[in-house]
Amino acid sequence: MTKATTGIAPPTPHSTKVEWLDRDLSLLAFNVRVLDWAKRPDVPMLERLRYLCIVSSNLDEFFEVRAALYASREHPMVSLDAAGEQAQLALSTVAHALVDEQYTLYNDVLMPAFAKEGVRILSYGERTLAQHQWVKAFFEREVRPLLLPIGLDPAHPFPQVANKSLNFIVRMSGKDAFGRDNEIAIVKVPRSLPRLIPLPEKLSGKRQLFVSISSVIRAHLKDLFPGRVVGEFSQFRVTRHSDLSVDEEDVKNLRTALRKGLVHRNYGQAVRLEVSSGCSEFLSDFLLHQFELPASALYRVHGPVNLVRLNQLIDLIDNPKWLFPRYNASFPQQMVSNGSIFERLQAGDVMIHQPYESFDGVLSFLREAVLDPAVLAIKQTIYRTGADSVLMELLREAVQRGKEVTVVVELKARFDEEANINWAEKLEYIGAQVVYGVVGLKTHAKMLLVSRREGRNIRRYAHLSTGNYNPRTAKLYTDLSHITCDPKLTQDVESVFNLLANQSKIPRLNKVMIAPFQLQRSLIDKVDALAQAAAKGVASRIILKMNTLTDEKLMEALVHAGQAGVQIDLIIRGACMLPAQRPGVTDNIRVRSIIGRFLEHSRVFYFLTGNDESLYLSSADWMNRNMLRRVELSWPVEDAALRKRVLEECLMVYLRDDVDAWRMNAQGEYTRVQPTKPRRTSTKTTAVAPVVQTHGAQAALMALYADNKM
Repeated sequence: MTKATTGIAPPTPHSTKVEWLDRDLSLLAFNVRVLDWAKRPDVPMLERLRYLCIVSSNLDEFFEVRAALYASREHPMVSLDAAGEQAQLALSTVAHALVDEQYTLYNDVLMPAFAKEGVRILSYGERTLAQHQWVKAFFEREVRPLLLPIGLDPAHPFPQVANKSLNFIVRMSGKDAFGRDNEIAIVKVPRSLPRLIPLPEKLSGKRQLFVSISSVIRAHLKDLFPGRVVGEFSQFRVTRHSDLSVDEEDVKNLRTALRKGLVHRNYGQAVRLEVSSGCSEFLSDFLLHQFELPASALYRVHGPVNLVRLNQLIDLIDNPKWLFPRYNASFPQQMVSNGSIFERLQAGDVMIHQPYESFDGVLSFLREAVLDPAVLAIKQTIYRTGADSVLMELLREAVQRGKEVTVVVELKARFDEEANINWAEKLEYIGAQVVYGVVGLKTHAKMLLVSRREGRNIRRYAHLSTGNYNPRTAKLYTDLSHITCDPKLTQDVESVFNLLANQSKIPRLNKVMIAPFQLQRSLIDKVDALAQAAAKGVASRIILKMNTLTDEKLMEALVHAGQAGVQIDLIIRGACMLPAQRPGVTDNIRVRSIIGRFLEHSRVFYFLTGNDESLYLSSADWMNRNMLRRVELSWPVEDAALRKRVLEECLMVYLRDDVDAWRMNAQGEYTRVQPTKPRRTSTKTTAVAPVVQTHGAQAALMALYADNKM
C-alpha cells in the first residue's frame, strides 16, 4: 500500500471554525450557471434550448436523489428541527425561483427568437381551421386509441402515476352513466407518444410548425368524456424519489434484487408536483393531498411541465447554423503510427485528453488486445457504458476468441442499473467472469488491464481514466485516459482487481492510492505536508480540479493549509461547500467554476512545494461517499512531459479562462469573470504547443488540437 506521509503535524488553525456552504444550495447555484448559457446571445439558438433542457434534467435528478430533504405532509421522510425547516424553506425558495427563471426565459426569450425564424409550437388558440382539423384527425388516429381516462370513485381509486410521466387531471360537472356525481378523472399520457408533432408542409408554408402532445390532448379532453361537461383541468407531473435501496447484506443475488427494485423505482415517494400555471387551487390541493406533499412542493409552470422533452425540437429542426460547429476530435497524437500500440507503450506512457482527442484511442488499444494472439487476459471495470457499447462488444469478442475476460460491473450506477445488469448477463452467458465488486461499496474506479505474453514473460498494460467507458459521453465530457505499461503501476492495478474479485487482504500498493482504505488519509497528508512547508516559509501551491468538493475532512485540511500560507486554487464545476476568500479564514483559497460546451469531468490534483511538484489523476471527487463508500483510484503522472501537458491543459488554461469562468466571492456567491483581451501563452508551459486564450479554456483547447491535426 502506498505509504502516507507520516510524522507531520497539521498546522493549528488560527481562526474560528469555518461554516461550510450548503451543499444543495450550491447544487442549485451550479444550475444557475448552466442556465446562463441558455441566456447568452453568442450561443446558437438550439444550443441555448439544449442548456435549458439540461437544467431541467439536472433539477429532475436533484429532486429524485435529494428527496429526503422534502418532508411529506403526513409521513415525513425525515424529522426536521427548526434549523432544518429553515434550510428546507431556503432551498424551496431558490428552487422555485430557478424554475420561474427557466420558464421566463423559455416564454419571453427563446420561443420569440424561434418564432422570428419561422419556428413555432402552436397553442390551441393560434391554430387555423385547417390546422385544427389536421390535429383532430391526428388525435383520433394516433392518440385516442392509447388513452384510457379513469373516473375516480370508490371502485376506481387514484391510479398509479409513474415518475415524471405526463398526465391530466379533469374536473367535470353532470352525472356519469350510472347517475353518480364523481367529478374527478385522470388521463395518463403514454410515454410512447411524441411530445412534439410537426405539422405537414402544406399547413406550415415556409415555416416549421409544431404542436405539443399536451396541447393536442387538451383540445380534445371533452371528446374523452361524452355526456359530461369538462370544467377545470390541468396537465401535471410528479417527481418521485428514485434512488434504489437494496440491503446488500441481506440478499443472496444482488443482480436479481436490483432488477426487482427497478420495477418499483417509478413509484417511489412523491417529492415534487408540477402543474400548469392556470391549474385551480381545488385541483392542485387535490393532487397535493393525493401525493401527500406540502404546498412548498407545488410548482406552477407557464408551459410544458417537462422541458426536458423539448430536446426533441433540437432533433426535428435541421439547421446547422443554430448548433455549435461540428467538432471532430483528433485521433490521439501519441498513438498515430502504423505500428503496434503495445510497442508504442513500451517506449513511454500515452495520455489522451478527451474529447479533444478521440475515445477511439482507447477502443484501438482494446481492439488490438482482443485481436492479438499474445494477449492472454483482459480485466475491466464498468460503471457507465451505455446500452449500445462498442467497447462491450469487443469484450464479448475477446471471450469468443478464447481470452480470459474478467469484468467488474457496478450494478448500482445510478440510472444505469438496467443497462449494466443486461451487459452482465450477456457477458456471463458467453463465459466471461463477471463480478459485482464489494458488498456495500460502489466500484467507481475506471481501469482496464491487459496481460500479454512476450517471450518468457507476461507484461501488463493498463488503462486508467478519470471518466467512464462510454463512447457517447466521451464526446461530451472532458476526461483524461492514461495508458501505461509501468510495471509498478500495472502491478497495482492487478492487485486492485484481485481485491475486487476475491476480497482478500488489502493489497500493499506501489503508486496507486485507493479508497475507501487510504485515499482520503493520503490526500490529507499531502495537503498537511504543504502546510508544514509553507509555515516554514517555503512557497507552496495546490491546484485541484474536480466536479464536487464536499468532504469535510479534506476541506478542513485545505483551510488549515491556506491559513499556513499555501496558495490554493480550486476548479470545481458543481457543488462546493468550501467558502473562498473569507477574510482571516480562507484568504488564500480561490474557487472558480467552468461551464462550457463540454461537461468538465476530469479530476486532477497538483501539489507544489518549492521546486518539488507532484500531479495525480483520479476517478474520485472530494466527497465523503467517494472517499469512504466507493472503490476509487488516484495515481501519479510521473513522466515530466506528460505532467507538464496535464498541468497546462487541465489546470493553468482554466485558471486563465475569462469567458466561461465563474468566481466564488466571500459570501459563497458566483459571478462571471469578465473577459480581457486575447493573449498567447508561453511555449514553455506546455509540452504540446502554445495555447491561444481567445474564447475560454475549452475553445482554446479545441483550437490547439485542431492545429495539431493539420
